[in-house]
Amino acid sequence: MSLKVAIQTDPLASIKIRGDSGFALMLEAQARGHALHYYHPDSLAMRDGEPTAHVHPVTVRDVEGDHFTLGEGARQRLDAFDVILMRQDPPFDLHYITATHFLERVHPRTLVVNDPTSVRNAPEKIFVTRFPQLMPKTLVTRDFDAIRAFRKEVGDIVMKPLYGHGGAGVFRIREGDENFGSFLDTFAALTREPWVIQHYLPAVRDGDKRIILVDGVFAGAVNRVPAADDLRSNMVRGGAAETTMLTPREREICETIGPDLKAQGIILAGIDVIGGNLTEINVTAPTGIRAIRRLGGPDIAATVWEAIERRR
Repeated sequence: MSLKVAIQTDPLASIKIRGDSGFALMLEAQARGHALHYYHPDSLAMRDGEPTAHVHPVTVRDVEGDHFTLGEGARQRLDAFDVILMRQDPPFDLHYITATHFLERVHPRTLVVNDPTSVRNAPEKIFVTRFPQLMPKTLVTRDFDAIRAFRKEVGDIVMKPLYGHGGAGVFRIREGDENFGSFLDTFAALTREPWVIQHYLPAVRDGDKRIILVDGVFAGAVNRVPAADDLRSNMVRGGAAETTMLTPREREICETIGPDLKAQGIILAGIDVIGGNLTEINVTAPTGIRAIRRLGGPDIAATVWEAIERRR
């Protein structure tokens, strides 16, 4: 069964293929004989309620710096495809939200991965708050008094933008840090969005575990250990990838959130766990697939495509 597959993603030339899960999905689709196409989200258009994009046929190869060849592009209706992979990176802004509205017009006739309605309604740092029993103490606000009270209660905190990604804008504020007030003023001037404030977890020095779920079921994991001089464990920020096994607590987390993910049509999700605490549920463009495979773990790209093909 050959499917006509489009991937909506950032410029292919900018992709760092060693760690890009979307590229892993493209390689797997091509290996399965599916016809692969590419378009940039900026090319989306809607004419009389019908979404289209300027689409190129594409072939891919696992060669850094020479990883794709585009064919001649043409504007096509999105419902001409069997599957669309929505893989552009956040920020989760109005541009991103608009793309979900366009894709919603063709899903599920064209299977969009992940379900665009669920992606729009499940910003990862808010979606995770459905499971407070699994999380560290967490506050979402931009109210200074609420932040000060929370910090007084818990001590050291981590602050990050609500719609940030890839570790950008993540700060640890230690108890008694006299720069705290200036930090709040600076943050408030830079963005209008709320912040996520969480109790700092010292266990982050042992790693921030990225766990991948496919159709709500555990598929693989990698432990990301931050560099000695950095709080952030994201591999794009210098975090080191290590093999890992799930603890009983981490299996409990997967079993608790898995049914909710499956019910919402989230085929591919990546969750972050620090010291047995769930900190984030990533449903937009979760990474980790390639690192897990490179460390000898399962071929999650194949698992994802098996899930997609069952639906088609």
